[in-house]
Amino acid sequence: MSDSGVKTDEKKQHFDDIYVADSPVPFKEQILDALDYVSDNFNRQTFDRLILPWVEKQTAGGQPVNFVDLCACFGNTTMATLYGMDFEAIRHNWRDPDAALNIEAERRFPARVTGIDISGSALAYGKQAGIYDETIEADLNVPPAETQQAVERTMAEADVVISTAALVYLEPEAIEKILDAFASKQGEGYMLVNFLNPFALEKADATKRMLLERFEFVGSMASRHRRMSQLEQENYPGEEWSLLEIWVLRRRG
Repeated sequence: MSDSGVKTDEKKQHFDDIYVADSPVPFKEQILDALDYVSDNFNRQTFDRLILPWVEKQTAGGQPVNFVDLCACFGNTTMATLYGMDFEAIRHNWRDPDAALNIEAERRFPARVTGIDISGSALAYGKQAGIYDETIEADLNVPPAETQQAVERTMAEADVVISTAALVYLEPEAIEKILDAFASKQGEGYMLVNFLNPFALEKADATKRMLLERFEFVGSMASRHRRMSQLEQENYPGEEWSLLEIWVLRRRG
């Protein structure tokens, strides 16, 4: 377990100091820049191909969708999927703390956005910058009862959920509760999730089974995630890139 309380694969690089920062600039410099964290380009492409057409129909009359960024951190994937920003645009927007407070793009569709994460400082930034409309600070593995209820209520009301490169940090029981809450809503809804390679492959397989038990598989994409750190390359000899499997699932009914 890392110092932040997040369950981590000990062979995977930890970025605790970045996640507790008040600004996304250290995230930009140490992850987006240093490790070529390009995966949000592919998250956006997959979202646009498999989810955006449905969202545009739902919001054609101006009615917003309930959009949840689960394990959201500073909100780069919301910037990619909701705002349509690519890797370079996000990097440029986070060039310094002042610039980061003004998102240099418009939302592509009406949405009520809730960010859920363990990092209070990342959520505070996201809300101040307007990426999130509401936030829930929670250690989803051991949340207080009131916080768990808030998370489950938010998931049960969601129309679109994104959780990118993050489910690996959650225990199976926590994942099941979150998925059950999202599955409980009547009507169509979509989830975009990521699976990392080569980290925590057995947990990824177990999570895939949970998803397929509850939702309809819509489509997938394989992509680069980011370059592996020196520690990770030592733990996984011969590997240079961490890869990503992007799934989209639809709520049954």
